[in-house]
Amino acid sequence: MQSNAFPSSRVGGGNTPLRVVASLHLTKRRSSLRYYSRWQPASREMSRELLIVQRTRKSFQTGKTKPLEYRIHQLKNLLRFISERQKDIAEAVKRDIGKSENGTQLFETLGLEGEINLAIEKLSEWAAPRKIEKNLLTISDEVYVQPEPLGVVLIIGAWNYPWAVTLQPLVGAIAAGNAAVIKPSEVSAHSAKVMEELLPLYLDKDLYPVVTGGVSETQELLKQRFDHIFYTGGSAVGKKVMAAASCHLTPVTLELGGKSPCYIDKNCDIRVACRRITWGKFVNCGQTCIAPDFILCEPSAQSQVVEEIQKCIKEFYTDNPETFVDYGRIINQRHFKRLVALMEGSTVAVGGDIDESQCYIAPTVLKDVTGDSNVMKEEIFGPLLPIITVSGIDEAIQFINAREKPLVIYIFSHDNKLIKRVIAETSSGALLANDCLVHFTVSALPFGGVGNSGMGCYHGRHSFDQLSHLRSCLIKQLKMEGVNSMRYPPHTDKKLGWARFFMLKQVNVCRLRRVALLATLAGLAAFLVQVKVVKYPNSVPRGAKGLALISGLYYLTSQFL
Repeated sequence: MQSNAFPSSRVGGGNTPLRVVASLHLTKRRSSLRYYSRWQPASREMSRELLIVQRTRKSFQTGKTKPLEYRIHQLKNLLRFISERQKDIAEAVKRDIGKSENGTQLFETLGLEGEINLAIEKLSEWAAPRKIEKNLLTISDEVYVQPEPLGVVLIIGAWNYPWAVTLQPLVGAIAAGNAAVIKPSEVSAHSAKVMEELLPLYLDKDLYPVVTGGVSETQELLKQRFDHIFYTGGSAVGKKVMAAASCHLTPVTLELGGKSPCYIDKNCDIRVACRRITWGKFVNCGQTCIAPDFILCEPSAQSQVVEEIQKCIKEFYTDNPETFVDYGRIINQRHFKRLVALMEGSTVAVGGDIDESQCYIAPTVLKDVTGDSNVMKEEIFGPLLPIITVSGIDEAIQFINAREKPLVIYIFSHDNKLIKRVIAETSSGALLANDCLVHFTVSALPFGGVGNSGMGCYHGRHSFDQLSHLRSCLIKQLKMEGVNSMRYPPHTDKKLGWARFFMLKQVNVCRLRRVALLATLAGLAAFLVQVKVVKYPNSVPRGAKGLALISGLYYLTSQFL
C-alpha cells in the first residue's frame, strides 16, 4: 500500500519511486543538506498571491492603462460582462443568499451599469487638468491639478452584495487608470467562483486578476505592497486591513457599517414612514450595511409603528415570507446563530419564526428594547428591527451621539427645522430624511462612513478621485527674475511688504478674463452699432441693440472660459 506522504509519483519518467529519491537526498553530505535546507523554504515563500501582485505591477508599469481609450475599452468590456453573464450572476447570487433574479438585477447590477455608463461619458472631463485660482506671484504661470493613476489597487469585496460592492470600486479603479487585484468574499462562494472564472474572459487578466480564497489568502495579499486598498466589510476586519496597510504606508478606503438609527417623529405620516422603513430594513433579508438598524420613537407612537410595519411585511412578503421568492436567506449558519442569539431578552412584536436548516429568519420587530439589550451591542445585519422609545428629539439626539458614528442616520418628519437640527447636532456618513437606502443610487453623492463606520468615499467622480493621485503642477518661465528678488536674502522690511502683497492677494483669473472680454465686446459692439447708424439711420435705437449684442456675445464666449 502506497504511503500518503509519498504518493506513487515517479521522477524523471523512470521507475524510481519518489520516496527512494528522498532517502537518497538524506545520505548526501551534511553541507549539502544545510544548503538545501537554507534555500528550499525561500522558494516556497513565493506564494501565489505574491506572484499575482508582481505580475500585475509589471503590467501596470508598461503604461498600458494611461490612455483614456484603453480605460474606456475596459469599462465597455465590464459592461458587456454584466450584460452577457446576467444569468450566471443571478444564479450565483441565488445560491449564495437566496435572492431572486429580478432582485439581483435591481440591487446588484443595475447600479453597476449606471456607474460604468457615467464613467465612460465623463472620463475625459474627470481626467483633464483642473485649473485653480492663483495669487499675484503666480499669475503668469501655468498652475493646475493633474489626476494620475495611483498604481495597483487591492479591492476586497463583501458577501452581502457580492457584485455591487466589489465591482463598483473596480469601475473607479479602471477609470482612474489603475491596475486592480480583485478579492471577492469567500463567504459568497458561488459568486466568487463565477467572478474568478468569467471576469478574466472580458478584462485584461494581467491587469485585473481575481484572487479567490479564505482568510489565509487574504492575509497573504495584505502582506504585499499595494498603492491603495479598498475594503468593504465589518469594522473588526477593517482595523486589521488598516494595520496591514500601515506596514507599507498604503492609503485605505474602508467601507464599514455600524448601527444606523432611524428616528420617527410622532407628527409625521407614520403609515408612509413605516412602509419605506420596512422596505429598507428587510430588503436582502436585512443584510445591508445602510439598513435601518433600530427605530427611535416616542412611546405614544410605538404601537402604531408596530402595526404599520406588520401590515407592510404582509403586503411585501405575504403571510408566509419563507416561501416568497423575493425574501432571501441568512448567508450561513454562523450568522444565523448570531442573529438568533441577538433576539434573546427582547420581546417579539412581529415575526420571530426561524428555520435553522434553511437559514431562515422571518422579518421580525422587537419591542421593549433598551440600549443595553443584546440586539443593541453590535450591528444587526439581519431581519431584526428593534424599537427603542425616547421622550423626543432631544433624547434621540443624545442616544445617537452617545454611540459610534453610524454610516447613515434616518429621520422621518414633516418638520424641516427638526431635520436641519439633526443634521447640525449629529455626525454620520450620510443623513437621509423621509426615505431609506436611496442615497446610495445618487452617483453625485459621496458614499462612505466616518469614524467607526469607515473612511474615504466612492461613487461616480468620487470613485475616480479616491483612486487617483491629484498631482499639483506649476510651470514657470525663466523670465521676470526681478519679481523674485523679494524672496532672496537679505530679507528686509520692504521685501516682506511686497511678499505679503503678492502672496496673500488671491486672483480669480477667470473673472479677470471675463472682465477683459466684456470690455472688448463692449468696444466692438459700440463700433458696429455706430457703423450701422451711419448706414441705416432709421434702425432700432443703438443703445438697445448694443446691449443685446454685448449680452449675447458675452454669454456665448463665457461658456468656453
